[in-house]
Formats: sequence, structure tokens, C-alpha cells
Amino acid sequence: MASLAGLLRERGHEVTGSDQDVYPPMSTQLRDLGIDIRSPYHADNVPAEADVVVIGNALSRGNPEVEVVLDRKQRAVSMPALLADEFLRGRTSIVIAGTHGKTTTTSLAAFLLDRAGVSPSFLVGGVPVDFGRSYRLGSGPHFVVEGDEYDCAFFDKRPKFVHYLPDIAVIGNVEYDHADIYADLPAVETAFRRLLGVIPRRGRLIAGMESPAVARLVRDAPCAVDTFGLEEGATWCAADVATVDGVTRFRLVRAGEDLGSFTSPLVGDHNLRNVLAAIATCVAAGIEPEALRGPLAAFRGVKRRLELRGRARDVAVYDDFAHHPTAVQATLDALRAVGSGGRLVAVFEPRSYTSRTRVFLDDFARALSGADLSVIAAAHLPGKVPAGERLSETELVEAIRGLGARAEFWPGVPEIVERLAAEARPGDVIAVLSNGGFGGIHDKLLDALGRP
Repeated sequence: MASLAGLLRERGHEVTGSDQDVYPPMSTQLRDLGIDIRSPYHADNVPAEADVVVIGNALSRGNPEVEVVLDRKQRAVSMPALLADEFLRGRTSIVIAGTHGKTTTTSLAAFLLDRAGVSPSFLVGGVPVDFGRSYRLGSGPHFVVEGDEYDCAFFDKRPKFVHYLPDIAVIGNVEYDHADIYADLPAVETAFRRLLGVIPRRGRLIAGMESPAVARLVRDAPCAVDTFGLEEGATWCAADVATVDGVTRFRLVRAGEDLGSFTSPLVGDHNLRNVLAAIATCVAAGIEPEALRGPLAAFRGVKRRLELRGRARDVAVYDDFAHHPTAVQATLDALRAVGSGGRLVAVFEPRSYTSRTRVFLDDFARALSGADLSVIAAAHLPGKVPAGERLSETELVEAIRGLGARAEFWPGVPEIVERLAAEARPGDVIAVLSNGGFGGIHDKLLDALGRP
């Protein structure tokens, strides 16, 4: 929503908005754009003269602003519908989808296309460091958009990406997620099958074939398919992979042809898959692989995706958006691969709807057991999950301990900061895992550690 607001502002429209809880980096981006964000929700926040009201999928009937829009019969649309009508029609639409890795892959694909000289537009659910904002209206024909499988609005329960008119689509992986709207994995697969249903026959699908669900889905693809993965047999794969001094080095292989050595500052197997997906996407868009070698090495990542927030007392504090067991595992594995000589500490806030349910308790325990210490914070707004379905933080701690790892339940940010600052040792790496603001814990922890 913040990215769409920026695009509309760049088009010359007057934009105002409301939200209940805003936090960086999007709150900072909106402030810098001069877009007024009103809080809390109130009917008076909605201008009666507005040409269109964009309603986000977090809002439902009973919200005072939704109700006044309905009373007035104002024109109301969802974010993805307006994005398609205003910006995607007439462009080459590149849609990056999948349960994990969408933001990094979208950001990297946009960056590579930009450095290749085609000036793409993009909209991404994070802030790429190299662009400094989550959107851009470029001069070229390509528009790269992060394709989310979550629903559009209370009046449109289809997945967002069915609106995005894909010419090139990436499905990196598919797993069960979003327990508030999908009952099980087959329901999630149905959503992605709807994405396949809107790719034209002349289009192209880039598929992560190491995901069993994706392997099933591509059988129904109506268009040409390129695959990617770390194992041989994919159209695009990586060989001789090594991580040296925080840099990933690999040989790029396309359909059995060795295209030479490439480097990326992104670490971890999950990020290498994101790199392969972005390269395949750019080649499908008409860029030669050789033109991507230099830009790939220069990419500086995305805020809140394995982002180093700072160091103090030789303790590194990372921020990561991980809120699914697979993503948590991948993040911790990547930090292990970098190596620091100290302990790996995971600080996990159950914040997304799915992570606040019991459905992934055992999976989260296995993922977090890879840390030397796991700190579980109190779940965010647990009352929104039915009592019988809620995650128990203490049960999660006991499950991690049952796997032989240390775990603690420290409910609030002040307690976590105080205790970690007291016991942190030189060389430790602290990974803060949350898909929300988490009370500004990153800066508070660095300050408590004695950041200059």
C-alpha cells in the first residue's frame, strides 16, 4: 500500500492515507514523500471528494473508514486492482511469487534490469538498499512486481497476483502459510494455480523445481517453463558453490552450459535460489547473462532481509522478516555459514497470523533449535487467534529444549534487551526475527550494548 501510494504520488496524484500502526521502513518512506498518514482510523480521515479510495486487505466491515465509504457510495478498489489498471496494462509485467523469497528476488531482478539499462518500474514489499524506496516508475517497458498470494480486500478474496497480468511469472516455492485464509496446502496450491491461469501462452514461467508443490503445479503451465535450483537437472543451476568472507561464489550453469563464475553478496542456499530466479527472469526479459555478472556482485540487499543493523561490543545484530519455519531455518543457516566464532542467538516474535497459531509449533521448534539460544517473545495480539488454536510460547520453549537447545520465554522488549545485553559475548550474532516493528528492539539492543 505504501508503494502504491508512492507510485500514485509520482504520477501527480494527491494521496492521503490511514493506518493503525506504522513502522519503519515504510513509515519513513511515507514521511519523506510528504504523504500524511492519519491514525487511528476515523470516518473523518476519508475525504468526501476523493476520486478513489484504496482499501487494504487488513480492513473489514466495522472499520469506520470502510463504513463511511460504503455509506457515501464512493468508488473503492483493492490495491492490486488499481495497480493493474493504472500501471501494469501496456507494460511487460514480471510477477515474482512464492511462499518465500519474493521480496529479495523482486528487488534483485529490478536492480539487475536497471543496471542492464532498461529502466524498469517496480513495486516490492520491502525497501531495496540500492534504490532507497520500495517502488519506482521507470521509463522502460518492464514492470517488476512482488506477487503476493494473500487476498485482495474484504470484497475480493482472490489472491492478489491474479490481477497482475503476468508476461513472465516466477513461482519460487510453495508451502502452507496464511492459516487465516487457507485451510491447508492444497488450498494454497489452488491459489498459485490461479496465477498459472492468467499467464498468456506466449508468456514464460520461471519455476523452483526443488519445491514439490511447484513441481506439481508446472504440469498445468500454459506456457514455456524454465526451472531453477541448486541440483543438477534444472534449466538454471549453480555449481562449485562457496561462501568466502561473506560473499557467495558459484559457477552459473544454463541447460548444461557453464557460463562462468559469478559472485553475490547474498549468503545462504535460499538466497542463491533467489539469485538464480532473478537471473532467469532477466534473461527471459531479453538480457544476456554476461551483462548481469557485474550488477549481481554490486547488489546491496533489502532492508529487513538479513540486514545487519549494527555492531556493538563486537556483537552483530541482524534484522530479518522471517515468520515461517522454513524462512527461520534458512536465515539461521545463512548466518551459520558466514561464521563469526561466537554464538548464534535467535530472537523470535510470533507476529503473523500463522506464526501465532499452533499449526507450526513443532516446525518452529526444529528451526529455532539450530540457534545456540532462542528467545521467544510474547505473541503479537494473540487475542485475534481463537483460544484453542493459539501458539503457547512456553510450549514452544519446551519443544526447543526437548531438542537439546537452550530457549527462554522473555515476553517484553525491555526484558529481552536487558538480559541479552547482560549476557552477550564478543563474536555473538543476534538474529531478530519478526515481520513487524517489534517495538524498535534492534536499536534499543544496540544502544544497550553500548553502540557509540
